[in-house]
Amino acid sequence: MASKLLDRLRRTLFKEGEHPADADRDADGTDDFPESSELEDDTDYVSARLGGTLSFEGDAVLDSEDAGEASGQDSDSDFFGESLDNPCSSTDISPTSPTLKGSNMLTRQLQESWRSLRPRCVSEKLIFEVTDANVVQEMSSKYVLYTIHVIRSGTFDKTPGVITRRYTDFERLHGRLRRRHGDEMEGVYFPRKKLRRNFAAETIAKRSRAFEQYLGHLHSLPELRAAPIFLEFFYLGDLRAGQMLLRVGRYQEAVGALLNALRLQEKLGCQQLLQQQPLQKVHWLFTLAALVSCFQDLEQPTEAQENCDRALQDLAPSPEALKQQPPPPQLHPLLVPLLQANVRLSWKISKDKRRWEALLQDIQELGVDVGSQPNLKECLIKENLEDSEGDAKSKSKGEEHA
Repeated sequence: MASKLLDRLRRTLFKEGEHPADADRDADGTDDFPESSELEDDTDYVSARLGGTLSFEGDAVLDSEDAGEASGQDSDSDFFGESLDNPCSSTDISPTSPTLKGSNMLTRQLQESWRSLRPRCVSEKLIFEVTDANVVQEMSSKYVLYTIHVIRSGTFDKTPGVITRRYTDFERLHGRLRRRHGDEMEGVYFPRKKLRRNFAAETIAKRSRAFEQYLGHLHSLPELRAAPIFLEFFYLGDLRAGQMLLRVGRYQEAVGALLNALRLQEKLGCQQLLQQQPLQKVHWLFTLAALVSCFQDLEQPTEAQENCDRALQDLAPSPEALKQQPPPPQLHPLLVPLLQANVRLSWKISKDKRRWEALLQDIQELGVDVGSQPNLKECLIKENLEDSEGDAKSKSKGEEHA
């Protein structure tokens, strides 16, 4: 196309001052030179006529060309035809000014726009992947234990949540969901139990894929994705195990279970449901408070203070809301213990504690005897971790799969 434009420009210029030899050659209708040599020979002449500056403007080129040629397949108007009809064409994003400053400004604007839109394009869905399946033989039973990684898609998830479940755990989940959410469960496939070859490698592999699809299907349905029964299936076992380990003083093991419960709650979006589902708020705050207590006993004040701060962000009332309550105010049982723990921890790591000291002082002025409150560990040990159906059984990981 560039060669045709130069050829047309050459012929236009030659009309103003043709050489005799060129006129004879045009009259004969012959051309002894190929197109490459023609451009090579005429470059100096064209540059001299235009003062060394070659500039193409859409209107000027079209005005100098024949209408029939302008509508040809190789013409500029056809080449840019789709762009002109498209509201997001290059004419909308290209600067008309030839200055470099304008170009750089536009580039920055495009980059900022891309950065602002990019997070919206990242999918928020979860991936449920069965990474292991082991046949467990106990005294009176034999079953397959599936290890499932819960991974946030769209990013590199360095800390997946991990659960281990057997077939009866999935079967119990399915039955509860059908009782509470019968309409939403229509069309959700659940793998049937086999009477034979339950422990064959082929059966285990097929069932693993079926469980991945089953959990993915449940999570894709908004009503079921936020159902307490579905959420508790993932994290409540670890939360109860962490409480039991905390009670017997095995703090390092408790931290492992509690951190996994916290990761699962984060991936499942439990923090966004605190206002709509009170039980999810109980579990969320218990997880953070238990981590505070364990990290304190492990002499890790920085980690303890970070989790304490995080819990108080969701729990602490504003001074205005606190003053509106009639004395003595009705406070969450973990509020005062967390405030006291945060003041001590902040002092220990040289962090500003004035906000929490002021809130503690406001509570005391409203008639609350903060000195008689149980400490954080006492509150956690006494807590009954109920599920959404009122079951408060404390099960360790081993007991859960018995």
